[in-house]
Amino acid sequence: MGRYIEASCRLCRRERQKLFLKGTKCFTEKCPVERRAYPPGAHGQTKRRKISEYGVQLREKQKIRRMYGLQEVQFHNYFEKALSQSGRTGENLIKLLERRLDNVVYRLGFAPSRKASRQMVTHCHFMVNKKTVNIPSYLLKAGDTVQVIDKSKKLEIIHSSMKRMKDSAILPWLSLDKGTMTGTLLNVPERADIPLNANEQLVVELYSK
Repeated sequence: MGRYIEASCRLCRRERQKLFLKGTKCFTEKCPVERRAYPPGAHGQTKRRKISEYGVQLREKQKIRRMYGLQEVQFHNYFEKALSQSGRTGENLIKLLERRLDNVVYRLGFAPSRKASRQMVTHCHFMVNKKTVNIPSYLLKAGDTVQVIDKSKKLEIIHSSMKRMKDSAILPWLSLDKGTMTGTLLNVPERADIPLNANEQLVVELYSK
């Protein structure tokens, strides 16, 4: 499966908002979105034509896909799965993405970004229900626990990330025990509780064409 290896900040500038792909850098004055609030490239600052309806839908899809660090085929597969479930397809899509192991590791504060959490999962730094899992796309179920393995509990990247995670920042569908470095998915989140600045309905409209 291919992966994006270019500068992550270019993606944020292309979508004209922070996608929080670089961890702590996104919260400092070094963030390129703060310094250059226009798309990358030679024509980034030129006046652009009015974007079409299709263009608006495409940009929203690209934004969500890039936030979660997925390739197009992966993202479309999640959409097809969301479509087969009962309820609103857009909300189902976001709920599926939030249940990914790499996302839950990031939400719990064990990693500074989803990109970092994906790499850490691949390197076997976490257990799910006391069994080591190295698949970032592993979908958690309500009641599943995620724990840092013993030999990784001294990693600086985990400790520095957890220090920045305030207790009030833990989302309502998650619980975290900092002492044992264990988090639990209490329940499948509701869309209203997910802090995601995106309109997933535009993705549904795009794929329905």
